[in-house]
Amino acid sequence: MTRAGDTASGTRSGRVTLGKEDLPAWLDPVVHAAATVAPRQLSRFLPPEDGAGRQSAVLVLFGEGERGPELLLMERASSLRSHAGQPSFPGGALDPEDGDPQGDGPLRAALREAEEETGLDPSGVQLFDVLPKLYIPVSGFVVTPVLGWWRVPSPVGVVDPKETARVFTVPVADLTDPANRATAVHPRGHRGPAFLVESTLVWGFTAGVIDRLLHFAGWERPWDRDRQVPLDWGA
Repeated sequence: MTRAGDTASGTRSGRVTLGKEDLPAWLDPVVHAAATVAPRQLSRFLPPEDGAGRQSAVLVLFGEGERGPELLLMERASSLRSHAGQPSFPGGALDPEDGDPQGDGPLRAALREAEEETGLDPSGVQLFDVLPKLYIPVSGFVVTPVLGWWRVPSPVGVVDPKETARVFTVPVADLTDPANRATAVHPRGHRGPAFLVESTLVWGFTAGVIDRLLHFAGWERPWDRDRQVPLDWGA
């Protein structure tokens, strides 16, 4: 992964690098977590050893709003074939022009997809690390979570209603509030963390990444893991 002496950069063309200079102090626990977490500590679903799976990336973007630290999320359009109607991080599959999937390809894809889906100006984003690649069995995606700091916030919103239903930010304070936490239970028996925030239920891959980040950053608060939210068969 390109680090270039930890020089920050995030552009539509040219080299995209990671940088940790001048990040806000409250992000220190996230930086430490990203540097020390092992793949198995994030998920039991890891990329197939035979290299199968479609390479993709998501942008886990931290900003600072009126209520402190927050995350940028979007709700996928209900007409999509994959993960329809589900809240998620901006992101998607790598395109050939994104470059090497083992190099800066995921960085470029995360920024490109975020711009295409939310209108985000990538020049205002400082990418500072990546988490280990994870796997989504139901869709066959191998996903690189790319961590970013929204250094210079820009207006965001729905760019293409065929892909995105809405774009919103969630305060970290709401994500750590025990009253907003639950365990999502799929009819097939799968269970995982969930967050009831911003009039929606965040579950699945996105909730799993948020849950592990909160835990390893030391931000997690005790919550009732017996509180269940049933999912329907369409989930």
